[in-house]
Amino acid sequence: MIDLRSDTVTKPSAQMLEAMLQAEVGDDVFGEDPTVAKLEKTVSEILGKEAGVFVPSGCMGNQIAVKCHTQPGNEVLLEEGSHIYQYEAGMASVFSGIQIKPIQGENGILSANKITKRPPYHWEAQTTLLCLENTHNKAGGTIYPLDILIETTQKAKDLGLSCHLDGARLWNATAATGIAESVYAAPFDSVNVCLSKGLGAPVGSVLCGSTAFIAQAKRYRKMMGGAMRQSGILAAAGLFALEHHRKELILDHEKAQLLASKLQSVTGLSPRNPQSNILMIDTEIPATEWLATFEKWGLKVTVFGEHTLRAVTHRDVFMNDLNEVNVGAR
Repeated sequence: MIDLRSDTVTKPSAQMLEAMLQAEVGDDVFGEDPTVAKLEKTVSEILGKEAGVFVPSGCMGNQIAVKCHTQPGNEVLLEEGSHIYQYEAGMASVFSGIQIKPIQGENGILSANKITKRPPYHWEAQTTLLCLENTHNKAGGTIYPLDILIETTQKAKDLGLSCHLDGARLWNATAATGIAESVYAAPFDSVNVCLSKGLGAPVGSVLCGSTAFIAQAKRYRKMMGGAMRQSGILAAAGLFALEHHRKELILDHEKAQLLASKLQSVTGLSPRNPQSNILMIDTEIPATEWLATFEKWGLKVTVFGEHTLRAVTHRDVFMNDLNEVNVGAR
């Protein structure tokens, strides 16, 4: 069975496990874990930011950023399908006390003309933050065109808003376009990137921004229970992934293209053209009724809407295995 439910299902390789075993560690709550410090420095330099903080999950990194950029009663602008709005359990309202204004984008992309700010009336929530997502998960791994990203964030800044990037799969955007992560990250006050998706580490994300921002972020990480002790064991996996796996991400995109081409001929399925490693498949009948067929073909996918399936390729899926998949009628 080829597991395409997510790129989070990968297992550490023997080499990654060895790197974790050999990691030099210390108490990171005291700031004494050298491997964590190296990971934070490495990622912040890749993104062109002053500092970074290692957190257990992308959800935590995003929610810490929202907390740092807002006050209770503020409003945050998001594309309506964004991960922070759809898949983080309402934590922004619980932890930060803010309200979210979801905005309809085009394939997950918000253009500058969609960005507005509430007037400064005391009876209205005050808009203070724009969050974008690149690549956009729910839209099917779509990649922000750089010119639109720059125009949209500049509009937000002109309105006095801070900008945060949920870059969980930013590595995939760079792999697909050749545009450096630092270029994508430049317009944002903070950026969160995941290590446990396409890069294949077992756990962890890194939130980056200014030195002052990260000092505040570490306090909120502690509040959320995310400060860890000898976490260099985990950070070592992230460092290994950055060194050895980033250059292979483009292969995952090719696997998604291969799978899409195979499914084109199946009556009742309409695979979209994947921009990265996420393939969305539209179905004529309810998507749930296709799950058994996909399993018969040896593919495990997820339902992502009443008439939509999602398949995510990753480093534990091999091109030869996909080539051997025989798809046919239900």
